[in-house]
Amino acid sequence: MKTGRLLLGFVLVSVLSATVAVGTYAYLNRSNGTLFSGKQEFNQVGGYQMAAYAEAAENTDFTFAAEQSVNAVVHIKSVAAPSQRNRNGGNYIDPFEYFFGEVNPFSQQRQQPRVGFGSGVIISTDGYIVTNNHVIEGADEIEVITNDDQTYKAKLIGRDEATDIALLKIDGKDLHILPFGNSDILKVGEWVLAVGNPLNLTSTVTAGIVSATGRGELFSGYGGMRRGMPSENKIQSYIQTDAAVNPGNSGGALVNTKGELVGINAALISETGNYIGYSFAIPINIVKKVVSDIKQYGMVQRAMLGVVSVANLSVLKETDPGKYEKLKVHEGVYIAGFASKSSAENAGLKEGDVIVGINDAKVKNYSDLTASLSHFSPGDKVKVQVNRAGDVKTYTVELKNDQGTTETVKYKSPADILGASFKELSREDRKRLGINSGIEITDLTNGKLKSEGLKKGFIILTANDTRIATPDEFIKIVEIILKKDPDERGLFIKGFYPESRRVEYSAIDLNE
Repeated sequence: MKTGRLLLGFVLVSVLSATVAVGTYAYLNRSNGTLFSGKQEFNQVGGYQMAAYAEAAENTDFTFAAEQSVNAVVHIKSVAAPSQRNRNGGNYIDPFEYFFGEVNPFSQQRQQPRVGFGSGVIISTDGYIVTNNHVIEGADEIEVITNDDQTYKAKLIGRDEATDIALLKIDGKDLHILPFGNSDILKVGEWVLAVGNPLNLTSTVTAGIVSATGRGELFSGYGGMRRGMPSENKIQSYIQTDAAVNPGNSGGALVNTKGELVGINAALISETGNYIGYSFAIPINIVKKVVSDIKQYGMVQRAMLGVVSVANLSVLKETDPGKYEKLKVHEGVYIAGFASKSSAENAGLKEGDVIVGINDAKVKNYSDLTASLSHFSPGDKVKVQVNRAGDVKTYTVELKNDQGTTETVKYKSPADILGASFKELSREDRKRLGINSGIEITDLTNGKLKSEGLKKGFIILTANDTRIATPDEFIKIVEIILKKDPDERGLFIKGFYPESRRVEYSAIDLNE
């Protein structure tokens, strides 16, 4: 009996509680309007503004953008023959490649070629394709597979390591393309799609929002990033999104809901090599300039201010707080030094100035500066705003190329500049000469080596204090030197002629 009365009491309390809840809801609904609904309504409750559940994401239609994109995004397979080091020394895996996942490490067994996979975007009906440089770097063969399973051999038209962009060409016609959008007007929170071939899964579409724009300095402090990062020569001004991007997405499309190409997917931040919430794309407005220059000139016509020693103010604040406080500005790029024949210095800029704008576009850091300059060519004139001890001044600067002129720079390979051909020494040759490594000059034309007086048969042992085992290693060193400031383009060679066995040294200026 007690139990029955107890249960009856619980029921009565429950009914009373429900009645009070319903009554309270009805009262509030009459007094203040609907508290929660499926519409974008805002209501005042007790002096606070409460937001309803938004339907924006639910009502966004991605189907048009996806349909426009998948047929213009291709699968890229790059194949590189095994290097001599692999043939002689077994398995060598570049840790950056392995971590980022663009190259299949299991294909790098002894005597086997290196095979990499990525994505690309068709940008012209006759077969021009844009992708990442790191997708095809070092490839001897490049294969392109379209969404309708057509396979093409691709030709490398040109590549730009600074922006990580490469331009390919296949023989095709009436191909599906993606129209260019305007990455400068992308807004944080805007919906975008990432289209590519992650983990060899073809035609994959993922959605996300723009998390940030102008993102730079991504690669310091993280493992598993693109090779060579960071570098003062890299242009880093990425679109950050939370669209899922995995190994194999590199070179694929980032599109807006209109189906316009707004970026080329390039990287992700991860300690595992797979997506954990952060992905990055190269803005299409940077890509357009790079692709146009490569197609027309064979290389990017890069415009420079002639400022070679700079620092973000955030770094200066940590390293020299006293100097930072005297600047009286908290955003911009601090000028610590100029190149020789600097157009910026000639225009009136001084050491200690802080660059705060290019053509009235705000410059908050070095990433903003390099991104702004990437839109211009040598010979263009820009207005540079600097903060000098609290006063903002504007100077007109004529941009120059890396040779300090405004002329068009035509592409010349390191081998063309050197004017020489080389061969790797065989094991028998090395044993006969009593050396462990070295390459031989086999032919000479008009170039830097002939001008220095070197002749056929000269054995190169080291270049800039680095021991040389293959012609590729030597060419790579020269490529790195050519990317430096003109004042630092010195090549120092150590070697000998087999007849004399006397060690000789040569210092070569690689400037044109």
